[in-house]
Amino acid sequence: METYSIADAKARLSELIDRAEAGETVSITRRGKPVARLVAEEQPKKPIDVEAMRRMRALSTPYVDPDGLSFVERLRREDLL
Repeated sequence: METYSIADAKARLSELIDRAEAGETVSITRRGKPVARLVAEEQPKKPIDVEAMRRMRALSTPYVDPDGLSFVERLRREDLL
């Protein structure tokens, strides 16, 4: 993590934003003490399509298992566990 004083950060703000956007973390100090951290904004996640989830659930058949052991054995047989 690179560290810059407030004055240096102010003079190089565009460069530091580019670096943060590329995944680097930039620390900004005042009188030698860290006061801020510049990081990239997280990308928004795609919203969940609730109606599509309901349709998928309606089309699926429920799996009824009398006990948890046979469920785990089935997962192991199918290489899901």
